[in-house]
Amino acid sequence: MAATGLSANPVEYRDRLNEQSDEQIDAWAGELMRDVAIRRGVLKVIADFRKAAGLDERSFERVYAAGGGPPASLGRDAHGQLMVPAVTLWALVQGIRSQTANGRDRLIEYLVENFEDLVYV
Repeated sequence: MAATGLSANPVEYRDRLNEQSDEQIDAWAGELMRDVAIRRGVLKVIADFRKAAGLDERSFERVYAAGGGPPASLGRDAHGQLMVPAVTLWALVQGIRSQTANGRDRLIEYLVENFEDLVYV
């Protein structure tokens, strides 16, 4: 699997991710968000991203808006869970980079935390 950028386990995957360019990390994180949203829903993406990036709801809102996500599109579902449109998840990638000193590390954490989803795809 070396040619695809995937690895046999999350530890090896993290090491391989650390060797990648920022552009590649951003692309893979955005693609993962899209794929997970299609298969498992936007709420799963939001929950996983918040956990991996260490964001509370307020910080998530700031990151989303800073990345270009329209603040008016941020809302809550019927159960009160934070929600954004699937087509705007890309904003989280640039937003985490602009709002934190370690955005790359947080994106890598998101990718590693979702290693099993990557293997599934």
